[in-house]
Amino acid sequence: MKPEETIDFHIRWAWHGIARMYNLEASKYNSTMSVGQTLLNIDIKEGTPSTKLGPKMGMEPRSLTRMLKSMEEKGLIYRKIDKTDKRMVRIYLTNAGVKHRNISRDTVIRFNVAIQDKLSPTRLKGFFKTIKQINELLENQNLLNGDSKSRNKK
Repeated sequence: MKPEETIDFHIRWAWHGIARMYNLEASKYNSTMSVGQTLLNIDIKEGTPSTKLGPKMGMEPRSLTRMLKSMEEKGLIYRKIDKTDKRMVRIYLTNAGVKHRNISRDTVIRFNVAIQDKLSPTRLKGFFKTIKQINELLENQNLLNGDSKSRNKK
């Protein structure tokens, strides 16, 4: 099987293209796609518990810790102990963090609008249906230990 005949090749290829595009845009603001993604996952009003960020973004705790430290040093976020549960630390956006979050949000919206303008609603619906099913299969089954020859299409 050639790489271009595999599903993961096309997903990875598209994701690398998206990541390059986002990183190029983020570099205009001395930032990265990962910082932008993190900012988008922090609740503007209530803050977000630090323990909830990693799972929301699919990041390992060590990587997230390093990123949060860097973001704090750049003045994008601050940490505060939760008022009701003193064991929990919440991450809040500074004014600069809100500004960068809005830039990230606008960039994501511009990308999505550009794609939606180029693809028909039917193709987008099919894409979302397919990628959702792939994610469900990944979550609910051990695909690599199953029968690789079965072609059960739903």
